[in-house]
Order: sequence, then C-alpha cells, then structure tokens
Amino acid sequence: MATTSVMGGSVRRREDPALIQGMGTYVDDLQPTGVLQVAFMRSPVARAKITSLDTSKAKEMPGVAAIYTHEDVAHLGPLLAQVQIGKLRPLLADGEVNHMGEAIAMVVAENRYQAQDAAEAIDVEFDVVKPIIDLKEAASDAAKVHDELDSNILHTWTYHGYWDALGLEDQTPQVDAAMERDDAVVVSLEMKNQRLIPVAIEPRSVMAEYNPGYGRFTVHSSTQVPHALGGAISKTFGMIASDVRVIAPEVGGGFGSKLNVYNDEILAAFAAKDLGRPVKWTETRREAASSTIHGRGWVGTATIVGTKDGEFLGYKLHALADMGAYSQNFTVAIPLLGLWIASGQYKMPVSWTVDCVVTNTMTTDAYRGAGRPEAIYYLERIIDAYAREIGMDPFEVRKKNFWQPDEFPALMGCGFALDSGDYASNVDKLMEKADYAGLLRMRDQARDEGRLVGVGVGSYVEVCGFGPAVLAEIGFSWSEYGLPASFNGSGLVRVNPDATVTVVIGTGPSGQGHETTWAQIVGDGLGIPVDKVRVLHGDTREHPMGIGTFGSRSVAVDGAATYEATLKVREKAAKIAAHLLEASATDIVFENGGAHVAGSPAPRVEWEAIAKAAYQAHTSPEDVESGLEAHTSFSPGNATWPFGSHIALVEVDPDTGNVELLRYVGVDDCGNEINPMIVNGQIHGGIAQGVGQAMFEDAVYDSDGNLLTGSLLDYPLPTAADLPSFELDRTVTPTDVNPMGVKGVGEAGTIGTAHTIVNAVVDALEPLGVKHVDMPLRPKRVWQAIQEARG
Repeated sequence: MATTSVMGGSVRRREDPALIQGMGTYVDDLQPTGVLQVAFMRSPVARAKITSLDTSKAKEMPGVAAIYTHEDVAHLGPLLAQVQIGKLRPLLADGEVNHMGEAIAMVVAENRYQAQDAAEAIDVEFDVVKPIIDLKEAASDAAKVHDELDSNILHTWTYHGYWDALGLEDQTPQVDAAMERDDAVVVSLEMKNQRLIPVAIEPRSVMAEYNPGYGRFTVHSSTQVPHALGGAISKTFGMIASDVRVIAPEVGGGFGSKLNVYNDEILAAFAAKDLGRPVKWTETRREAASSTIHGRGWVGTATIVGTKDGEFLGYKLHALADMGAYSQNFTVAIPLLGLWIASGQYKMPVSWTVDCVVTNTMTTDAYRGAGRPEAIYYLERIIDAYAREIGMDPFEVRKKNFWQPDEFPALMGCGFALDSGDYASNVDKLMEKADYAGLLRMRDQARDEGRLVGVGVGSYVEVCGFGPAVLAEIGFSWSEYGLPASFNGSGLVRVNPDATVTVVIGTGPSGQGHETTWAQIVGDGLGIPVDKVRVLHGDTREHPMGIGTFGSRSVAVDGAATYEATLKVREKAAKIAAHLLEASATDIVFENGGAHVAGSPAPRVEWEAIAKAAYQAHTSPEDVESGLEAHTSFSPGNATWPFGSHIALVEVDPDTGNVELLRYVGVDDCGNEINPMIVNGQIHGGIAQGVGQAMFEDAVYDSDGNLLTGSLLDYPLPTAADLPSFELDRTVTPTDVNPMGVKGVGEAGTIGTAHTIVNAVVDALEPLGVKHVDMPLRPKRVWQAIQEARG
C-alpha cells in the first residue's frame, strides 16, 4: 500500500462534529409535508384471548386518520423472520395476545398526541389466561404457550448435529467417562445469565412514504440492516426489491436491537400506502422496553471435570434459553453462536446442549455479543470455580489448557477452526500490565484488615466476521426477506474527476465509526488524504447490496471488500500515472496526494492529473477504459476469532453488599488495527455494557407476565460514576481470513467482562465460603449471600 500510511493511526472520528453539536439527522427529525403520526394500543396483560375490540369511539376523536386491527392487515401475513422456527409474530394481535406490550391496534393521526389519546380510547376486553413465564416451567411442557406447537422447546442446539454432519466424533462419551475417573475433580454450578433490555441512546423510529405514480416506497428507519428491511417490505407487499428504498440516517446506537425487522416498520409502510400520506412512528423509552427485542435470558448448569493438577478433561453445559413469545429474525439461532465458541480458548472435549424455550414474554434476539457472552460466561465461571476447588491460580489453570500457537488453525469439536491465536502471550501481557502479583498482595493485605477485596480474571474468544458463504445454508442470509444473498461484504471505490474519492459501502453503521475507518483504508491504499475521501452508506438505492452491521463483521468482511476494490483502482491508476510519467506501472508508488517512480520522488504526478486523465480518454493509455472505480464483493473462507483476557479489582461492603469496581484492565487481540482510538472506544463501550449486566441490569417479569422493569427508574444502567478508567492494551495476532489481517472488535468488551467481575466478587467473598452469586450483583443480592454464608 502507500509508503506514508494512516492505517493503524488514531484519526479522529469524522462522524462526531455533527453529533456532538446536535446537528445529526435522525428519523424523528424528518417532517415531510402532511406526515401522520402513529401510536399503538398495546396489551396490558401477558396472555389472553381478545373477546371484544371496539375502535368506534377512538375513530371519532380529533385528528384520527385511521385505526387498523389484525383484520386490516391479515392479508400481509405474519412478520417475516430469517430463522423460521417457532411461531412468527402477527403484525397486529390475531385474536389473542402472548406478551405484555404486544401491539393490538395501530392508530394514525395528525400528531402523536392525538394518536396516543385515541389509542387509549380503544375498548378491549380480555379473557385472561395464566401466562408461562418461568423457563423451567415452560420447558417441562406442563402447559403450552402456543397450542399449535408440539412443545415449548422450539429447538435444541447440541454439538451432535455438527458431529453427524461433519463426521466428527461425539465428545459426550469422553466427558462422561472423564467424570467417572478416580482422579477426576468435578465441579458444577447452576447459574443464571439474566434477560437484558437494550437501551440505545436513540429509540427506534420509522417513517414510510408511498408514491402511487411510480408504485414505490421510500422508508427511513433507524435500522442496522437497510437492505434486509427493504427486502422484507418488498416481499410482504409483493413488490420487486428495487421498488423499496430504505434510508438509514443517524441510527443512534443499536447493539443488535435494530438488527431485527419489526412489525411497526411493515405497518407504517402499509398505512402510508393506504392513506396516501407519509406515516411516522417513534417509540417512547417506556414503549421500547416491551416492543424492541430483549437479549440473553439463560439458566443452566455448567460442569467441568479435570485433574488435581489443573488439566481439563471435559466440559458440559445444559441450559435453557428464553426465546420469548414469538420468533423474529435470528431468535432461535442466537444460542448457536454460543455453541460455536463453547470450548473457549481451551483444548478439551465438550458436551453442550441448549434448549430454546418459548415463554409469554417479549422476544429475545441479538444483543451485543448474541449468544457468545452467555456461552463464555458459563465456561469462564466454572473454570474459576474449578481453580478454587483445586487451589490453583486461575490464570495458571487457563494457560495450562490453552490451544498453543503452533496448533492454529485449531479445529474445534463444532467443526469450525480458530484462525489464529497466542493466548498465553496475551495473558502474560495482561498480568504484567495489571501487576497481577501486586494486585494479589493488595487483596491479601486488605483481607488481613478485614476488608472484602477480590481479584477476578477471565478470558474469552469470540466468533465474528460473519461472511463465509456456507453460512447461508444454515439460515445466515436474507433469503427469507426475498434477498437470497450470503453474508458477503461489498465495497465500491470511485476516484472522481476532481481527485476526491467516493466510497460506497453496504454496512449499516450505528455509531461504530465506519466513515472514518473506511476513509483510512482507501486513503492509505491510494495515497490520498483521508479528508478527500467521502464514505456513503445506509441507502439501498445508492449503495451496493449489503448485509448490514452486526456480529463484529463490518471491517473484516465489507472492509476487506473495500480494501480489494481500492487495490483494483490503484492498479488502474498506476497504469495512468506510468503513462503520464513515461515509466512502468510496476514501479509506481502512491503517497502524499500523488504518484512517482519508486526511489525517485521527482518528477511526480498529482492525483488531480491522474483523475483528469482517467476521465479524458485521449490523455490516458489506449488499453485503459475511461473512469476510475471498482466494486468488489468479498466472501471469506472462515469467520474470525478475536480473543482477550481481563482483570477486575473489586471491594464489597460487608454491611450493605455494595460492590465497588476499583480497577479494570484488559488486553484484547483483534488482529491488525486500523484505528486504535476507535478500537478503544468499542472496547470501552463493550466493557460498560458488560458491567451493566454484571452489576445493575435485569429485565424482570412477575408471575403474571408484567414487566416490572419497564422504565429507567426500575432498570438501572451504569453511569460514569460507577466505572473506573479502563486500562487497555493489545496483542496483535493477524488473521489470514482476510487481506488486512483484521478480526473485529465491536462485541469483545461485552463478551469478556461479566464473568470477570463476578469472578472478582466471588473472590472477595471466598473467605466467607461463598461459591457463586448470580448477576446482577446488586447490593441486596450480595448482602443476602454474605448473610447466608455467615449463617
């Protein structure tokens, strides 16, 4: 690439000036002439038959343009889902409701206040049925959530399916046999990985317009997946995909919650077409708690078996994963992502079973990490418990069982191969950075003083960079949305006649910094300053087919495609520059806004002259076609596998149970870095969300299915006052899966955090005999554990 490189440099985010000045454009800022507003009448109960639904009074209220119920939209079918296992969500309740907050009727009015008033005036009568909320009760099939389903267990994910398909050995007998060994140390814990509510800084919003003359939709949505949404709308309405344009302006955070296609997006399009006016809906913060997908929600028993000197002999997990009432997008596939990393960084046989269970609660789906934080939590917690059982340092236990650098690519029992890694070196760097030995001395001194101080450690590996075409065969594509494309990446690079560069990408960023990162990739490749590179995204009419932004895939897949497109443009530009310099194209070097012959900085030709020649055929080489652009699709042969290790230092107040996070140190490995500042920002945000799960957040339903944590008064989030300054560093183990050697980092912090903090708190309480405390580690729960231990 260029000899003067911005790759690996902390270039300031180009997205930020508009955002920090309050000048960014969000969907709710859009106010086209004649726009109507939507409000939903939602179920106040978790499970019931609808015996009466009267909208007559509401229809007569001021400003009301229309009220729609299931009968009005039944012809559109249910909400499309990519993984169609379980009951799909009706666009509006079809004679029954199955979770609190389910949409029953949609009111469209001149403004949102009139719409809300009319929604509250709709008269509904219910025949309430006892809901099924508890996971274990649901899994027992003592009563069905949906009568038409054979079982409340929608699907069971195990390694067995992969063993059968790939001809790999079933490892369960190995694990069971290890447990029977005379020298075996067997440790089991039942643990909860609680349900969480995503709280993006901006709630979801959608605005739909329909042009009857051309028969086309234009839909603005705060979505992470513009092309998937456009495909779903076109398939639902029986249109061709190009007649639905989806634009995602500023998204305001997503964390997976805006990865779904939602019923409100389809319904807004329906109303816009029916009424001939733009229609907009923006959810309220309280509404978001029960209308946007939730995450996590597992309960399970982890068991590890090993020798007294710390050698792992096998690991087993049997868990129940809460799917909620309906299947959307990838709902039932989320635990599968956990299966792919079930063995973590460790070389050992695994027996892994997760039952996907339907309940009368809001649907769960992808939430930052998506199956991987859950899987790693169970593994790393039980490893920590095992280390305590045998009296061995928890890092030494881990290092004893890591895959070794010369064993990569390392084939796991699930059939995937870890791409690259040097796990022990990563831990060594962390121990040095944190002064691990010093932390342990500090902890022991504090214990001598009667204080409850703990040091927690943890490691993780994650699977991301979702792009291998083979994933389409198991549902990882947008085929159910009418777009049978695998998860390829795409990128278009165009040098304009004025020597600026336009980059068009198919991702759907929601705050990750793609405009900055992609400008660095292209600017570096062409030797053009990044301030002359403009990155466009989020418009399905203007941009290449894209899968969207999720699963830490963007730079490893779409970034790689853009990198390869840059190389093609560079190759063509070299021919033009060589023609102008009367030199060989193979000798051309691009840097500092121009080109010259390697080893001879003068003479040189500026990019303005190269661009001019590219668009004036008479001045370019005879064998070079006019124009200067390239579009590339990239499909990697494997996913990527970032990893890392973290340390937390905590102190517990024995009188109140309050946990104070004193230090947090992490060393992560995401392969080569394009922008370390952006990497730090991603890890910072991920750790904060991991702290939120470990210490604060919990989506709680009572036995009647009422969501008790539907507002931020009842659903606490971590604030700056709750967080120390994170101390971060990296090791660099490039991948060979893509040409830049990058792995992805958007979810790493979250995957590595929760178990590390719980391990620290359990370490603090170890002198009292406490072996486990379920998340969230709020004061009352920790205090209760202390009291129970004291008897």
